[in-house]
This record gives sequence, C-alpha cells and structure tokens, in this order.
Amino acid sequence: MTDPLFLLHPESDDAPVNTDSLREGWNITLPRSIRRHAIQAMRLHDGDTLQLSDGHGLRIHTTLVDAEQGQAQVSAFSKEEPPVTRLALIQALAKTGHDEQAIDMATQIGVDTVIPWQADRSIAKWKRGRSDRKWSQTIDAATEQSRRAWRPQLDDCISSKQLVAVCRRAMVFGDIVIVLHQDATANWEQIEQAVAHMEQRCLEDGRTRTVNVVVGPEGGISEQEARQFADAGAMCTLLGHNILRASTAGPVALSLLSRAMGRYA
Repeated sequence: MTDPLFLLHPESDDAPVNTDSLREGWNITLPRSIRRHAIQAMRLHDGDTLQLSDGHGLRIHTTLVDAEQGQAQVSAFSKEEPPVTRLALIQALAKTGHDEQAIDMATQIGVDTVIPWQADRSIAKWKRGRSDRKWSQTIDAATEQSRRAWRPQLDDCISSKQLVAVCRRAMVFGDIVIVLHQDATANWEQIEQAVAHMEQRCLEDGRTRTVNVVVGPEGGISEQEARQFADAGAMCTLLGHNILRASTAGPVALSLLSRAMGRYA
C-alpha cells in the first residue's frame, strides 16, 4: 500500500519543516494539522511510514519514531520535475458543488492548473475569501488522496472577457484552448492530433506549453461566448454524443488527454 501523503503549509503550520536543509536520518516535528490527521484520525503509530510534500515537487519519505510527540525520521527525499506539457482546467462556477466535484476529480487525474470562470450562465457566484478557500481545500484534499508531489495551482477567478484574452495569449505562445461545447463540429481525434503536434514542439524547443480545457456551467456555454472563444483561437469540440454534467465533462476530457499524452503509461 502506498504511504499516505500530507501537504506542508509553511505559511500556516505551527511547526514549519525546513525543506531547504533536509538530511536523511534527521528527525523532524510534524505540524499539528498533520499530527491530528495522521496520528489521531488515521491511527498511525511508531514505525509507520508517511510522505510529506511541499506541493512543488518535493517528496519526503519519513518514519514515525515518536507518534505521541509528532516526531518522524527522514528516510529519503526527492524532487520531481514538473511536466513540460501542462494541463489546465478552466471550470465554470456551478451550483450544488458540481464545480468542486470537477476540480476534485481533475486533481486526482493530474491537472496542473485550475482556473475558476464566472460564465454568463453561471448561477453560482465567486466570493473572494470564501470560494477560493473552499476550492483550495478541495485541491489540497485531492492532492493528498492521490499522493501527488505537485499540487495544482489555483488561479484567480476570471470573466468571459478575460477568458477571451486567455485564448488570444494561447495563440501567441503556442498553447491550446479546448472548449467543450454541445453544438461544436470538431471531433476529439482532431484535438488529440493538435495536442500531439504541440507536444512535439515542446520536445524540440524545451519550452513549457499548456493545454486548457474549458467547461461551462449547468446551462452550458452561451452561443456568444463560444463564438468569441473560437474567434480568439480556441478549438470548440464535442466530447462524445452524451451531454455530461459540469462536474464530469472536464475530468473526462482530462483523462482522455492524459492517456493521449502518455501520462498513464
């Protein structure tokens, strides 16, 4: 069984772990939040192993040596490189938690960036200080559950006008924006071909590029929005014949992309 993983939060942890001077064999004190989860909730005890991560590629393997005092010994650590081709989910705000379900699954699948989108038909509203905290907590939990060393980046909420600007920037920098729309005519095979071509360019010049997946709210993306995105360079595509919920369309598309990009190899 894979060891459980816990994220470090140096800015809020009561006992921040100095990740800049790690050494094998050193004892570290686990932050209170991790002790509460690992020792009190999961009932880990002396001799049990667990992983820690800063969410930026660092993976620390430790063994509990004094669970009562929250002491763990570092057995190994490594730094994982970020992917050259990144996956981003631009998720429209949706009611009844469908948007949070989407980013939960997307994080488990391996998305690298999450961008909230206040779409024209979004019923839910973004509330700074509340919505961003809930989304961040959802991403944290899914990152730990999936044992990821790279936590997805959560960007600020954008409007449809700002999303048009994202599409235009993508055209300039060689990124791709995929808009999932029920009335689109492009098929998924065309999308995978475009992504494969982009990946080849990444290998040739070593520059990071991003595949952005845009998912609308429950009422779908409006015709005006879809037209503006397409005019700005986005690829509008139909994801199969079934109309998926706002909570599942993004994760399905990210899964297909991950397989095409060799992430599941």
